[in-house]
Amino acid sequence: MKLGVLTTSVSNNAGGIFGAMVGQNKALQSLFGMNIEVFGLEDDLSERDVVDWYPVSVKTCMVKGPKSFGYAPKLVDTLREAKLDLVHAHGLWMYPSVACSRWARFHHKPYVLTTHGMLAAWAVDKGRAKKWLAGWLYQNAQLRDAACFQAVTMSEVRAIRAYGLWNPICLIPHGVEVPSESSHLAEHMGRPKELLYLGRLHPHKGLVNLLRGWHALRKSESSHLKDWILTIAGWGQDGHEIELRTLSSDLGIQENVRFIGPKFGSEKTETFCSADAFILPSLGEALPVAALEAWAYKLPALLTPECNIPEGYETGAAIRIGTDPQTIAAGIGQLITMSQTERQSMGLRGRDLVEKRFSWPTIAGQIYSVYRWVLGGGVKPDCIVD
Repeated sequence: MKLGVLTTSVSNNAGGIFGAMVGQNKALQSLFGMNIEVFGLEDDLSERDVVDWYPVSVKTCMVKGPKSFGYAPKLVDTLREAKLDLVHAHGLWMYPSVACSRWARFHHKPYVLTTHGMLAAWAVDKGRAKKWLAGWLYQNAQLRDAACFQAVTMSEVRAIRAYGLWNPICLIPHGVEVPSESSHLAEHMGRPKELLYLGRLHPHKGLVNLLRGWHALRKSESSHLKDWILTIAGWGQDGHEIELRTLSSDLGIQENVRFIGPKFGSEKTETFCSADAFILPSLGEALPVAALEAWAYKLPALLTPECNIPEGYETGAAIRIGTDPQTIAAGIGQLITMSQTERQSMGLRGRDLVEKRFSWPTIAGQIYSVYRWVLGGGVKPDCIVD
């Protein structure tokens, strides 16, 4: 079986999706001996980040015109010349969706499609007019003809159905690399404890309300908050980082709020290892890889229901917070008044959850069974949602 992986970005510009794609395909090649070739659009980080895919082969195509559409004239021919048995496409609303459909029609072969939350109601509503036009021109055809969707949460299953699609769906979450037991220090003496946010700096991540909640907790004169700092790691989008820095200054909390920029590779590992807890006050996610990574490093987490990881609450690995400043402040207050032993126990439950449900050997086995089924071999996998 020769698999083509088609994506809008082969670099960290894809956010958490990048790590999910890299990990999944490296595991498939290692565990099942698959012949895999990745195809994506060239961007400012692709030359640097392509090494992360090794030993999986990667080809990028130059983009002409608006980056938001990603028209790559050579992409279709590159796919056709690769002699693929199956394509797994990631993401919607850009030119690779067109290329996927053209490849499938030319070769009369199937493709699996992962939407990465892009059919959620809030995502479709953003730029609705442009997406309606894109749907009419090319996107709905790709969606309609997919041999199978990969959904990473039940919320995404419901979103796919709500869009009016009745293709088969496999429910397979993202996975993460589980580090060694010794990779996270149990306690960091002689410094403030650190609450970490890591991800895109985008309004939908709820960071404005996080800062307001942090400020509200400081005003309450909590005797515990003086021992903590809030660290925000990530890359800005549409000037949002400037907005956040300005708000932090206006609220007078800049002394215990740190903006440390994007962290990838070994720097990201060091960032998780230096943290004491993780927070994601997001207004909507497919499945946030950063939260899974935080659990892999034994960090207790504060998550909104919109993060779509209810297992975190069920196993006691996460504290439930809302998206407003008051409930965010209440959740942080609950975390910081816990004992060190209680927080460590939460982190260990998160680590255990990731090892059982979100490790790459488990995920790769499930997606491999879907590929075989789509190509006509074997019985319908258990992960197919009826």
